Amino acid sequence: MLDRAAVDSLFPSDLPETEEWEQRYPARDVPDGAFVTRFGPSPTGFVHIGGIYTAMVSRDLAHSSGGVYYLRIEDTDQAREVAGADAQFARAFDAFDLRPDEGPTSSTGDGGPYAPYRQSERSTIYLSYVRELMRRGRAYPDFATKDELAEISERQRTLKLPTGYYGRWAPWRDADDAEVLRRLEAGDPYVVRLRSEGKVGERVGFTDRLRGRVEAEDNHNDVVILKTSATEPRLPTYHFAHAVDDHLMRTSLVVRGDEWLSSVPTHLQLFAALGFSQVEYAHLAPLMKQEGSSRRKLSKRKDAEASVDFYLEAGYPTPAVLAYLRGLANSPLAELGVPEALTTPLRLDEFQSAGPLVDTVKLADICADHVATLPAPEVLAGVRAWARTYDPELVEVLDEHEALALAAIDVERVGVENPRKDLARWSDFRTAYGFFFPALFTDVTDPADERFGGLAPEIVYALAADLAAVYTHEGDQPTWFQQIRDLAERHGFAPNPKTYKKDPDAYAGMLRDAANVVRVLVTGAQRSPDLYEVTRVLGAEEVVRRLEALERP
Repeated sequence: MLDRAAVDSLFPSDLPETEEWEQRYPARDVPDGAFVTRFGPSPTGFVHIGGIYTAMVSRDLAHSSGGVYYLRIEDTDQAREVAGADAQFARAFDAFDLRPDEGPTSSTGDGGPYAPYRQSERSTIYLSYVRELMRRGRAYPDFATKDELAEISERQRTLKLPTGYYGRWAPWRDADDAEVLRRLEAGDPYVVRLRSEGKVGERVGFTDRLRGRVEAEDNHNDVVILKTSATEPRLPTYHFAHAVDDHLMRTSLVVRGDEWLSSVPTHLQLFAALGFSQVEYAHLAPLMKQEGSSRRKLSKRKDAEASVDFYLEAGYPTPAVLAYLRGLANSPLAELGVPEALTTPLRLDEFQSAGPLVDTVKLADICADHVATLPAPEVLAGVRAWARTYDPELVEVLDEHEALALAAIDVERVGVENPRKDLARWSDFRTAYGFFFPALFTDVTDPADERFGGLAPEIVYALAADLAAVYTHEGDQPTWFQQIRDLAERHGFAPNPKTYKKDPDAYAGMLRDAANVVRVLVTGAQRSPDLYEVTRVLGAEEVVRRLEALERP
């Protein structure tokens, strides 16, 4: 074990003692029982919907208990860092209303009371605690090269022993001080490892707030806590930074995915070695996807819906997405409407051990139900906000024809028991409502168009020309539709299916076939909202213009 002077010589002479950091970051002033939680993403790729899920749970548990939810950027693996990650986080948190109380993207930014909130800017803090462990003999320098480590692993596999750096397989664990000093004076690169007190085959137990009592194999490896001395700044490994930061930032509950369960024994050892009180853990089951008859984890490599951008680009209303995720976390919330699901606190005892299934069909249903409850101005605001980024042309149309847009949205939505639910995503607006706007509507000009259901082009043209010549816009729905009945009768269409079936050769088609011609010419589709209400929004001049757009065969 190196003496204090030798250890201290490895660190800056002005490095603060750990007591200074303890004073700088005091215990938080929160009510008894309140959770201090954090979301700690790594800026190494796109934001996963599972990250939004975890952040949502973390924030809810903190806020519902009167605590604090903060964001910490865990960027110690700088080789894998992706440029623009901060902007991704900010966009995602804004969209889902998950901005933290402290940390990057919060109102306090990087200047909050427990700053800095980026691990790459906290290197001095970590060095203080590494030095303290080395002073006490709980950590030591290791000069093993990659080749030497690979050779150790190969020998262990040959002997069918657990691989790792431990016991007699850790040559620098109890190396002679003189040899250690010689290598240090020579400037040889080294890492710093924790001197583990775990033994091969031993097990350790802990309580998880979601899973209850959990047992796992104890950590027997002398894990690296400080990366190589050959780089500056010297940064810790994730495990060590996690322990130091969760202590100093006074985290009381760590919510994270269950892929970290196997790391808990290592983290318990680090907290014990550092003399910190142990934080509590809540390991979430992963979001899953149905594939055939089986389920698997939602994969950022295989599944588009794993990315937050999938939801933003498609324009899923984010309150509905967030309500859906809350229903995955606590199944009773899935039975509530969106506003109630967003305001009902999550309960730790309602989480399931099995991973919840992400079902975009179910999500679309929830989104459609939610949009159907919104007044037209809110729907229009949602479409506009989405379109500013993803469909600028649509924004121009909506700005120019706002009154028309509001009237179109209200068709079959106001004063009806079952309002229309054809808008689940803002990107669906063009398909569902685009025909209302002349700038977005493509006139139907070909009388042989397949949308006319195979009627003879001459009959299609005759119906359109006849109705355009005598079109009456006034009157209630029955009065208005009578002109289409009369039109169909004049052109040899049966008034109903029963009559048509008796002698199909005697008729050009059925009333509904004639009405379909009008529907296609006016809306561009065989299915549409109530045609009478559509014509009320379009106005007589536009209806006639569309009827007259059909070309003579």
